[in-house]
Parts: sequence; structure tokens; C-alpha cells
Amino acid sequence: MSSVDPNRRPSNAGRYLFLLILGLVLGVVATVMAMRALEQRKDHFPEALMHVQQWHMGQLKGDMEQNRCNATDVLPHLQALRLSANDLEAAFPDLRDDARFKTAASAMRAAADKAVANPPLTCEGVGAAMKSLGESCKACHQDFRS
Repeated sequence: MSSVDPNRRPSNAGRYLFLLILGLVLGVVATVMAMRALEQRKDHFPEALMHVQQWHMGQLKGDMEQNRCNATDVLPHLQALRLSANDLEAAFPDLRDDARFKTAASAMRAAADKAVANPPLTCEGVGAAMKSLGESCKACHQDFRS
């Protein structure tokens, strides 16, 4: 005789497991889509400006390490730093009216103006210009970077 109960219904565990996995996959996909949509709405200008300035400072450091400290090597990077310093207030509109931010942005422009007006001709001069620029960056970052 067989021990199988003819009135017993098959288990729904497989269906529930499938629905659980499907729900998890759909939830992950929806989360990724929502995160990307929020990221697209974000203003990337402040980050881009900081990346550009950081890149130019890195190029100046690389020129120093390679002993390429002629004015023709470093002046384009100093000019780019000065030009991008004009956009600091536009890049950070929430801070535009903050007196500390205005002071820091002015200090950055002043350091860049000094370096462009009297281009360093030696690696020591490039180092001094970078130190001055770096200090102005550091002052702002200490107050406003989170």
C-alpha cells in the first residue's frame, strides 16, 4: 500500500521563494534607478571646479618633481588656477554671502594674482607659490568642507 495521502495539496513554498527573490531584484533595480535620478539632479559644478583646481596643483607639483620650473611650464597652470578662482562664489551659491567664504575666495585670488604677476622662475619659487595657494585652499576647507 502507498503512504501518500490523496487529499494532500502540493506546497506553495517554491512560489513564495520565487516571489521573494523577484521582489528583492525589483527593489534593487528600483533603488538604483532612484539613486541615479537623484544624482542627475545634483549640481556637479562645485565638485568639478575643485577637481580642476586640484589637477592644476598636481601638475605644478609634478613639474617641481621633474625640475621643470620654467615660467612657460608653470604659468599656464597658475593662470588656470586664477581663472577658476573667479568662479568660487558662483560654484558655491549657498556660501556667497558668508564673510568667511568671501575672505577665503579673495585670499585665493590674491595668491593666484601674485603668482601670475611674478611667475616663479625656480622650483623654490614654484614651491612658495604652491604653498601660498595651498594655504588659501586649506583656510577655506577648514571652515566649509564637511
